[in-house]
Amino acid sequence: MAEKTSTSDFSTCIATDQTAPGTTIKRSEAQTEEPPDGGLRAWATVAGGFMRLPRHLFGRPPHSRSSDPPVDFYVREFMTNKTPSEIAWIGSCQIALQFILGLPVGKAFDAGYFHHLMITGSLIYCVALWTLSLATPNQYYLVPKLTPLGLGIGLGLTFLPALGIAAHHFSRRRGLALGIITSGASIGGIVFPFLLNRLLFSHGFAAGVRATAALITGLLLLANLLMRPRYPKTRAGAPALHRVLTDVPYMVFVLAGLVIMLALFYPIFYLQLYAIKRGVREQLAFDTVRLPLNTGGVVGRLLPPLLADSVGSFAVIIPTTFLAAACVLSMLATAAAARGVVAIALVYGALNAAFVSLTPALLAELSANRGEVGLRMGVWFSVNAVAALAGQPLSGALIQGDFKWSTVFAGACLFAGGCILVFSWFLRGEGRRGGGGRV
Repeated sequence: MAEKTSTSDFSTCIATDQTAPGTTIKRSEAQTEEPPDGGLRAWATVAGGFMRLPRHLFGRPPHSRSSDPPVDFYVREFMTNKTPSEIAWIGSCQIALQFILGLPVGKAFDAGYFHHLMITGSLIYCVALWTLSLATPNQYYLVPKLTPLGLGIGLGLTFLPALGIAAHHFSRRRGLALGIITSGASIGGIVFPFLLNRLLFSHGFAAGVRATAALITGLLLLANLLMRPRYPKTRAGAPALHRVLTDVPYMVFVLAGLVIMLALFYPIFYLQLYAIKRGVREQLAFDTVRLPLNTGGVVGRLLPPLLADSVGSFAVIIPTTFLAAACVLSMLATAAAARGVVAIALVYGALNAAFVSLTPALLAELSANRGEVGLRMGVWFSVNAVAALAGQPLSGALIQGDFKWSTVFAGACLFAGGCILVFSWFLRGEGRRGGGGRV
C-alpha cells in the first residue's frame, strides 16, 4: 500500500491522495506547487472574473439592490398590487439559489469542472434574462419563476468558480486579485444602472431588461474566453466534507455568516425606498444612493482585501462588520436631507463590499489545501442560503412605514455576527482545527 502524502505539502512536485486501500491518485505539479502570483494567464483570469461579476449586481431585476432600481421600481410602478415584503422575495430567492448551489458547485469546481460550470451557468443566465423581458406588469407569478430559477441558477453555477479561481493563480496577492474581481460589481453598478433606470421609467420594463441582456451576454462571452483554471482536470480524491464540517473555527465562521447574511443587504435593498419615504425626491433619491453606494463599493472591494494580504483577513473583516452595524443603526438618526442618505450609502457601500470581498479570501485561508477551497466556499454559501432567502422579506415585514424595527433588527444581526467572528478568530488563534496560513 502506498504511503499517503499530504496535498498541502506544496514543496513537492507530485503528491498522492489515497481514496481506497491500495489505490493512489497522482496530482500534477500544477496542483502542488505554489501559485505564480502573477503572469499573463493569471491577470487575464482576473480580468475575466471582473467582467463576470457586474451582472451579479445589475443584471437581475429586481437586482437585489434598492437603487438598481428593484424594490422601488416594482413597488411604485411594475407591481403596485404587492407589498415590499412580497416583492423582496424575488431578489431574496435569487440570492438564496445562488448560495444554496454552493456545495455541489464547490465540489465540481475542486474536481476540475470549471469551464463546464461557467459555460452552463452563463447560458442559463442569458436565456432567463432575455425571457424575463416578456413579463408584463403585475405578473408576480411569472417574475419570481424566471428571476430566482433562471437567473439564480445561472449565478449559482458561476459565482463560486469566478471567486475560487483566484486561489489557482494567487497566494500572497490573493486579496488584491479577489478585490479586483469583485470590484466589477461596483464599477458596473456606477455606470449601467443609470441607463437602466431611465429605460425602465421612460421606455418600459422590456426595453430595460433587453438592454441589460445584450450587454451582459457580451460580458459573459469575454469572461469565458479569458478565465482559465490552473489545475488540470483530475480524478477526485477522498471526500473532505467530514474534515470541513468538524473544523471548529471554520464552522463558527459559517455561523457568523448565517447571522450577518440576515442583514447584510438590508440597506442595499431598502435605502432608496427609505430616502423616498423620508421626503427625498424620487430622482434625487436614486442619484444620492446609486453613485455613493457603488463608489464606496469600489473602495471597499480593493483597499480592505489589499490590507488583508498584509495583516490577515480576520484582522480586517471583524472591524468591518462592527462598523457596518454602526452604519445601519445610524439610519435611525438620519434626517430627511439627501446628504444624510449620501453619507450612509457611501460608507455602507464600502463596508458591504469589503465583507463580500474578504469572505472568499478568508475561506481560502481556512482551507487545509487549495484542493478544498471550492468545498469550503460551497459549504459556507449553502448554509448561508437560508439567511439570504429570509433576510430581506423579514426586513420588509418589519418596516411598518418608519423603518425603525427593521433597522434595529439589521444592526443587531450585524453586531451579533461580528461577535461570533471574534470567537472564530480566537479559536483559530488557539491553534485548533483549521488551516493555518495561506494555501
